[in-house]
Amino acid sequence: MILAAGRGERLRPLTDTIPKPLVQVGELSLIEWHIKRLQQSGINEIVINISYLADQIKNMLGDGKRYAVHLHYSEEPETAFETGGGIVQALPLLGDKPFVVINGDIWTDFQFNLLSEPKNLAHLILVDNPSQHPSGDFILNDNLVSDETAGDRFTFSGIGVYRPELFAGYTPGKRFPLAPILKNAMQSNQVTGEHYKGQWYDIGSIDRLQQLRKQLEGSNI
Repeated sequence: MILAAGRGERLRPLTDTIPKPLVQVGELSLIEWHIKRLQQSGINEIVINISYLADQIKNMLGDGKRYAVHLHYSEEPETAFETGGGIVQALPLLGDKPFVVINGDIWTDFQFNLLSEPKNLAHLILVDNPSQHPSGDFILNDNLVSDETAGDRFTFSGIGVYRPELFAGYTPGKRFPLAPILKNAMQSNQVTGEHYKGQWYDIGSIDRLQQLRKQLEGSNI
């Protein structure tokens, strides 16, 4: 699943006229990079949640045939359901097996075929803390992710593998974030993780977008 329903407020005025996942970086838009990486990793059934300027995303990507994938859309109202609510809303499209979720506003060279089925409820990809988020999100210790205060903290990349059971008891059609769900599962040691040291960008500002564009200029990626 690719999370693509947000308004992209931090990229205004660019996102006043286009949804953030369609912002161009190099030869592709952000969401097309995700689709390309997923397809190369053998994942060809992809759910995309949409809300803000949703028709632009559907018109550009279509059914996914030209990317050699099959795209499914989980449509949300104008006030989108956030990360947690968006995943719960899409569960009927995601099936009863573990699934990958990627934030639509990141760029990474992570290879999704490296992911394996989580032994517990969730498996998170963590990265080094970027300059805009020096305090990080979670602690990684012996492959277990926790929200404890002591220890080296890493930043959640926005990439995770989840079992549907993680969202048991949550009602579709409501707006709520993913983080509290993960933190609750961490309390019973149900979240594993790994530290990824490859390229990863959170496209949360015009400056960071320009930095990524410059990084990709003339590259062979």
